[in-house]
Amino acid sequence: MFTGNAQREEARHAINTYQDGGMSSATNGSEAARGQLRRPDGTPVRVLVVDDEATLTELLSMALRYEGWDVRTASDGLSAVKAAREFRPDAIVLDIMLPDIDGLEVLRRIHSDTPDVPVLFLTAKDAVEDRIAGLTAGGDDYVSKPFSLEEVVARLRALMRRAGRGSVRADAVLVVGDLSLDEDSREVRRGDTAVHLTVTEFELLRYLMRNPRRVLSKAQILDRVWNYDFGGQSNVVELYISYLRKKIDAGRPPMIHTLRGAGYALRPAE
Repeated sequence: MFTGNAQREEARHAINTYQDGGMSSATNGSEAARGQLRRPDGTPVRVLVVDDEATLTELLSMALRYEGWDVRTASDGLSAVKAAREFRPDAIVLDIMLPDIDGLEVLRRIHSDTPDVPVLFLTAKDAVEDRIAGLTAGGDDYVSKPFSLEEVVARLRALMRRAGRGSVRADAVLVVGDLSLDEDSREVRRGDTAVHLTVTEFELLRYLMRNPRRVLSKAQILDRVWNYDFGGQSNVVELYISYLRKKIDAGRPPMIHTLRGAGYALRPAE
């Protein structure tokens, strides 16, 4: 999917495009504002991604983690079978062409242990025979390369819901003090005042509100909000924290606190 020396930059651009597009579509109300899927015990759904192309695997993992899902990867068939037994995924993204055993054999071995786990096959654009073989062997759906991240996420959601593997959270509203954030409608309020945030500001605030009173380092914030390292340019975190403060704390008792040398914490206003 991504080739040449610019693989990583293309992947980063793709995940940023996905984040912007995904958040925009959620704001516009499509797909029930993209509620987060959870297992019956309240933990995130688990997805195993199997592909021998490292950049593609990284890209898919970023997109699925952005959904709040727990993701594990494997680069060959035998590793995938072992990971499935240990990880017990709720869905599997599986490339048909793998370096050791092919995806059809991987599917057979996994289904011998967990026959009801849904599988989304990745196939070449014109590989009609592969698609037919995958579906005949027990695969639940497929996408052809190159594909859109939105399509993969949407198909996985549909597969897991049909299989009863995940349900949409009922507790979509995060509340810390007089600050509330609705993860479904993307609405933020401080007291009775609506707060309008950009895509990245919303993600940063959501991460802070999911971890109230907890000190989060710049490295943790970069990894969770931006999904990759900015090459040491952690000042981007300082910049967006300042943006949030202007919108959340301006003219009010502060909620966002800086702990020098440690990171940032969100606390109810005193």
